[in-house]
Amino acid sequence: MKPQLPDPLRKELDYVLDFFHKHYPEVRLYLVGGAVRDMVMGREIYDLDIECFGIDPESFDAAMRRLGAKGVGKSFFVYKYGHLDIALPRIERKVGEGHRGFAVELAKDTKEASRRRDFTMNALMLDLRSGEIVDHWGGLKDIQKRLIRVVDPKKFTEDSLRVLRAMQFSARLKFRIEAASRDLMCRMDLGDLTPERIFWEFEKMFNAPWLHYGLFAMIDLKISEKILGLEIGRREFFRMARHMQKARRLEDASMRPYYFLFVLSTDLHRSALKLCEAIHTPNVYKKILTWQKRVPHRITDRFLGALSLRFPLRQWLGIYADDVKERAVRLGIYDRQFDPGIRPADLLEEGYSGKALGKELRRRILDAVRRRFGVVS
Repeated sequence: MKPQLPDPLRKELDYVLDFFHKHYPEVRLYLVGGAVRDMVMGREIYDLDIECFGIDPESFDAAMRRLGAKGVGKSFFVYKYGHLDIALPRIERKVGEGHRGFAVELAKDTKEASRRRDFTMNALMLDLRSGEIVDHWGGLKDIQKRLIRVVDPKKFTEDSLRVLRAMQFSARLKFRIEAASRDLMCRMDLGDLTPERIFWEFEKMFNAPWLHYGLFAMIDLKISEKILGLEIGRREFFRMARHMQKARRLEDASMRPYYFLFVLSTDLHRSALKLCEAIHTPNVYKKILTWQKRVPHRITDRFLGALSLRFPLRQWLGIYADDVKERAVRLGIYDRQFDPGIRPADLLEEGYSGKALGKELRRRILDAVRRRFGVVS
């Protein structure tokens, strides 16, 4: 089995394989991690992780200098060559607090090296010489079942970020979480996670195609309680899940990252700003979610018209509501803002100024909205 790669990535991989074949023929190269999973699933591959077996650290360091790769790992010989990460196989052992509190040792065989992976689907290895997949933990079967399963429970609990990784993988791959793995993750404390690491995993979920799977995992793994301080019931879940399934229809891709939090804050009647603070989003999230309007109980044409003064309705995160897109298209405000035709310069010529100008400008704009869109839908 050979990975299907974009041309630039294929050329880099071929060059590295030729390099080792010519200069270090005794070294065994394995493609590891998410690239093997994505290859099996027929997904696009953007970068590669390679582990080199049968070479000592000193010789490996010399080989990487000869190849022209750049060292990127402060611990244990990780190098980057283009879109390829090349490293020695390793064992990680928890010795301190936080995600940096690990001691690293050289792994001697593929099973030992793959044990440090979080989930079986990510523990697959591809022998780049024979083209065979090495599967010590049943990852191929779990992929077939669309299942997220922990590799080694003891190793898994050494890094609590892996609970959030299960959430975002569920949303990205449309996988469910195996029962024993779910129970293990529910018992784990998430209080040691740094703000940056929390947001990184949530951001991956925000851009995923199956948001309702991520929502379920977030609730089921108690992430919503431990990080967001939310207890979400069955009825609330199903309502939000229906709305999140419609996210795949969003035509404005630039708005996709904000959709999850918009639905969460709207359907739960919670402050979007407080949700942003809980997961440590950048300020752009706060700005955009504050600028958005929640979906009202009754959506009138007048409401849509007033909203289109801000932006074309294709940029409104509430566009998922029933018939809103069709109505926006009919009203001519889906792809462009509504122009009320009122200019401050005209009011200045009429003698308005200061607060009076602002008040009259708002009044005339609202009058224009009423005339154009009426009161009821």
